[in-house]
Amino acid sequence: MAGSPVTAFLKSPIEVGEVVPDFTLQSSSGKPVTLSEFKGQKVILYFYPKDDTPGCTLEGKEFNKHHKDFQEANTKVFGISRDTVASHCKFISKFSYQFELLSDSEELLCHMFDVMKEKNMYGKSVMGIERSTFVINEHQQLVGEFRKIKPEGHAEQMLQFVRSR
Repeated sequence: MAGSPVTAFLKSPIEVGEVVPDFTLQSSSGKPVTLSEFKGQKVILYFYPKDDTPGCTLEGKEFNKHHKDFQEANTKVFGISRDTVASHCKFISKFSYQFELLSDSEELLCHMFDVMKEKNMYGKSVMGIERSTFVINEHQQLVGEFRKIKPEGHAEQMLQFVRSR
């Protein structure tokens, strides 16, 4: 991903109201996904810490449960973590998710959206993804930012948000 348009934003996280620069990440479908492919649609990017962990599984199941509703709301949903595409494929297969997961192993989008935070794991300080969701409108403008979210009920909250816009 070196040379990606995203690299220009590594020093300055994107803020609500700004146009999200185009980016491309590898997806669980085996094809690269580029944001500009979805102009004319809303896009939800939900960042989660790790595939196949309890909170991340619950969040994925809830987005999956509302998959058809998001489609009817002209909204494309993508889950993003630092896990590999292979890990994403196993995760999708295990829970039959109907949406794609994107691999941000180089943390380009993680930095662009400022979701990398210091966490305490078993008394040790580590950097990890803060569970966060971002909503991009049909013109690639960031219109919603949700941080430190709880997985339960979050997909429903996002569905109501995109329906109201």
